[in-house]
Amino acid sequence: MSYRIKSGDTLSGIASRYKTSVSALMKANPQIKDANKIYAGKSLNIPGSRDSFDHGPTRPGGNRPTGGGRPTGGAQGPAPTGGTPSRGPGGSPFDIARSHLGKNAGSLKLEKNGVGAEMEDWVPNNVNCANFVSGVLEQAGQIKNSQHHNAVVGLAANLDKDPNFKRVPLSQAKPGDVVSMKTPGGHHVVLFAGWKNGKPEFIGSNNVNRDGSQRISMTQMNYPIMSIHQYRG
Repeated sequence: MSYRIKSGDTLSGIASRYKTSVSALMKANPQIKDANKIYAGKSLNIPGSRDSFDHGPTRPGGNRPTGGGRPTGGAQGPAPTGGTPSRGPGGSPFDIARSHLGKNAGSLKLEKNGVGAEMEDWVPNNVNCANFVSGVLEQAGQIKNSQHHNAVVGLAANLDKDPNFKRVPLSQAKPGDVVSMKTPGGHHVVLFAGWKNGKPEFIGSNNVNRDGSQRISMTQMNYPIMSIHQYRG
């Protein structure tokens, strides 16, 4: 999300308004060298402020969203039923993501190897969806580190510019394709995981923990799809 700075704004005030921190804002806006010096009229990148998988009404006795469905699969999860997974030089994004099922995003991004090493530590634990998907795509060798983005719309824009990716309809999606969605509170990005009982499943960093933080899980979601990017490299 981009915010245009107004006269009288302070970085701490903006951070409080968008439920982030001054440190996170400065990391997302490397052009800011002094937290006390921001200028009216300039654009500010708000890190992941509206990139979330919003909770719908809860089920009795639980705190899981009815719109997103219940996570499925164990440590490796079920095999995909949507065709051959897309692959990059480093492997299949679907297989890479599936190997992390059940892990909390906050713990994963602190790992020193693999996807965790590609994720950025400063991203808040309730908005890691684009951070996770970017990390998976990097591990698969489908994008470079410079294409990593912690905002859904930013990642989609980077994939639009990449000639190795092409937008496809859901009917042509393969496991590992990047799916960007519109949610009531903003945006969410996951990887297509195949079909189950005639409905699409997705794997990604989702807000399924009781405290609202994210965990890698496989779910069925009913949110409008904005784009599906398929790797053709």
